[in-house]
Amino acid sequence: MGMSTLAAALPPVYLDHNATTAVAPEAVQEMIDVLERVWANPSSTHGPGQAARRLLADARNRVATFLGCQATELVFTSGATEANHIALLGALARGKAEGCTRLVLSAVEHPGLLALAARLRSEGTPVELIPVNASGQLNLEAARALLGPDVALLSVMGANNETGVLMPVRELAELARAQGVPFHVDATQLVGKSGLRFDASGADLWSLSAHKLHGPKGVGALLIRRGLSWPALQAGRQERNRRGGTENLPGIVGFAAAAERAARTLADDLAHLRALRDQLEASLKALHPAVQIHGDGVARLPNTVCLRFGTLDAEQVLNKLERAGVVASSGAACTASGTQPSHVLLAMGATALEAKASVRLSLGRHTQEREIAHTVAVVRRVIVPLLAAADVDVETRIAA
Repeated sequence: MGMSTLAAALPPVYLDHNATTAVAPEAVQEMIDVLERVWANPSSTHGPGQAARRLLADARNRVATFLGCQATELVFTSGATEANHIALLGALARGKAEGCTRLVLSAVEHPGLLALAARLRSEGTPVELIPVNASGQLNLEAARALLGPDVALLSVMGANNETGVLMPVRELAELARAQGVPFHVDATQLVGKSGLRFDASGADLWSLSAHKLHGPKGVGALLIRRGLSWPALQAGRQERNRRGGTENLPGIVGFAAAAERAARTLADDLAHLRALRDQLEASLKALHPAVQIHGDGVARLPNTVCLRFGTLDAEQVLNKLERAGVVASSGAACTASGTQPSHVLLAMGATALEAKASVRLSLGRHTQEREIAHTVAVVRRVIVPLLAAADVDVETRIAA
């Protein structure tokens, strides 16, 4: 059997877990049970409705326990994008009366959040971006200089979705608190891939999506610190008047099951991911000097490798990998079209050519050592020869 036929016959090595994860079996089963047996509206006052309401309350407690927040601090949403919108738009509505009209974000936020910020800027809202260094680390002094009494919200992702670089959440919380500025963390990549919890982060708001930690798509949360009043985007009495609309009970219950599974296995998962990530990076760097890892040597998520093979185009690399049975991406799933260089890598000082050459390999709970070995073997067989064919000037690339 030829190599291409074998690759087609086998399940692909899936290395795109930062985009989404497989739904945990426990979550699937609980969702099916709800769909079949507890399908009444939780807002209804009759018996079936109250049974659904009790299940909703139980799921809320389960998710809150995992996230390190109180159940009353948890607002269920359709996902992190909606939660981010509630955070930013709510901050502007809340701060308008006090003259707090400015937003401060990092330069490497998720494209969805930056798109909202760009729209707000076009409508007259001042938006300031905190720079990062060549390793993707946030400039704390720049953040300090940008904060002031007119800032409606400081919003920074907890971990970058492309590079995995961790942001200084606790330090930023202290800076924001000193200025009386609300602090929002987009924790979408952080949850389930680190031990940081909401109650220990110092943040006022957290956003997340269930499908990043083996829960279903279409459900997420915004955590709002107790005592902090926050305007709703959707009017309605659900979620303590903070997010109107009938709750997605099957999704929320699936979220709870995934959260409990993550809580049980988190320590083992993190150790497993870190060992495989380190093995993958060491093996890839040993293949060719042109292999460059973004954020190498700084604190990162234990599952994420963002790298480039010299200046080989990412789409070419990804196509070659997928044909050989390895699935990866070139960055955020919602913008990974290959037509534009990554704004994250550009903010880190990469050239447009280098940014468009970069790919992301993100491991998951079920990634196995043999899959890492297979990935390295595929890169050796189909990517390294491309470097030689392109006559890569290694010394120039490293110096750049």
